This record gives sequence, C-alpha cells and structure tokens, in this order.
Amino acid sequence: MTRQDSNSQILRRWVGTALLGLASLGAQAAELTVSAAASLTNAFRELAPLFEAQHPGTKLQMNFGASGALLQQIAKGAPADVFASADQETMDQAQAQALITAAERRNFVSNALVVIVPGTASSMPKALADLNQPAYARIAIGLPASVPVGRYTKGVLEKAGLWSAIEPKMIGAQNVRQVLDYVTRGEVDAGFVYATDASLVAEKVKVALIVPTDVPILYPIAPVANSGNAAQAQAFVAFVLSAPAQAVLARYGFGKP
Repeated sequence: MTRQDSNSQILRRWVGTALLGLASLGAQAAELTVSAAASLTNAFRELAPLFEAQHPGTKLQMNFGASGALLQQIAKGAPADVFASADQETMDQAQAQALITAAERRNFVSNALVVIVPGTASSMPKALADLNQPAYARIAIGLPASVPVGRYTKGVLEKAGLWSAIEPKMIGAQNVRQVLDYVTRGEVDAGFVYATDASLVAEKVKVALIVPTDVPILYPIAPVANSGNAAQAQAFVAFVLSAPAQAVLARYGFGKP
C-alpha cells in the first residue's frame, strides 16, 4: 500500500467518524414548540431557559396567543408539541378533536378574573353594576368566541343580568394582553383581565374588582398527540408541574390548580 492510499483511508475514516458525530448531535437536538395562552407569556419565557438547561440539545420555541386561536392553528397542522390553555373548554375541544389525549392532560395553575381601570382614573367601579354607568363608556373584553378571559367575563355578566347592557360598550380584544394594553394606554375606561396580567403593570392600572367565576379558572397543559418530539413534550409537561417551575409561576401570581 502506498503512502497516498494509506492517507486516503485515514481521511475516509476521519470523515466517517465526523459524519457519525454530526448525526449523533442531530439526533440529540430537538426543537420543541410550545403553544401557550397569552397570559402565560412572562412566566413561560422565564421557564424556557431553565428547561433547556435541564435538557441539553433541546430548544424551546414559544408561541403565545388566545387559547382558541392556538387551537385553530394546531387543528390546521401548525407545528406544536405542547398546548397550554387558559381554560378547560378549549382543551376539551382539543381532546374531542384527538389533538391531545385525556391521559396526558394536566391542570397546572389557577387564576382569577379582575376588573381594571387606567392608573390615571379618578374613580373605580365598586360593583359590576357600576359598569353600566355613563362613566364607563368603553370596556375592553376578550372576544368570547376565542378568548377564554372573554368567555369568563361574558359568563359573569350574564349571570348578573348585565351582558345586554355591557355588550354595546365592549371593545373586543384578540387576547387578554390586548385588553391589558388598551387599559394601560387609557384607550378604554375599564377592562376584564386575569389577576396575573394586572400584577405585571401595577403602576399603570388599578384593580377595581375581583370577580368570582362559577367555573374555576384552571389552566390545563398536554403534549400534542402528533408531536414529533413526544418524549421532550412529556418532559416539558412534567417540568411545568415540578416544584421549581411552580415556584416561578407562583411569583407571577398564578395559584395552585
């Protein structure tokens, strides 16, 4: 064997070893897409690097929005490995469409509904009925058809016999964070958001009322059934339920489920 042949063999072995190494790295690396309710934005953004640190090679892609809109995306085939909703109804729909399985579904936090007004407001409603007063001409409410906080709001207003009076004043929002933005900018006189959202901008809004809901505000999470990263998706759900993740969520005002 000539020196040239020997060098060629060595080069081929080196290239083969390098390619196997790259293939191994590619197999270990995973991009996990988490579609989560808009109200989880800040907490999940803090959780992402903690999960990635525990799972080297896994990169989280966060997709935040109204729970109903996220469900529609997943149903139409948009990439998603984990779905976290702000209500049970939306997750029920996902389960009915076989997008998630009941056995892998978990409730992981709770929340509360509140009425907020701009920080510059000179007065605040003392009861839901006060929202019928002329001083509250524009009230931001998440669209009930697709936004869970809007459904909770409509439910409590219907029970109080106020929906027909409040609906004409409604400024519809695509998600709870849009409601929050409307109120912080003073573009509306009041709005319905979650307690966790209000706490993020405590210097810009005032919480006027904590509104009891007939249905507890519980957030479910589940791996998406057709995820190409099933193991990592299950790992993320388990991580969200772990004590360190629950401590982060608690700091953002979320309660135990």
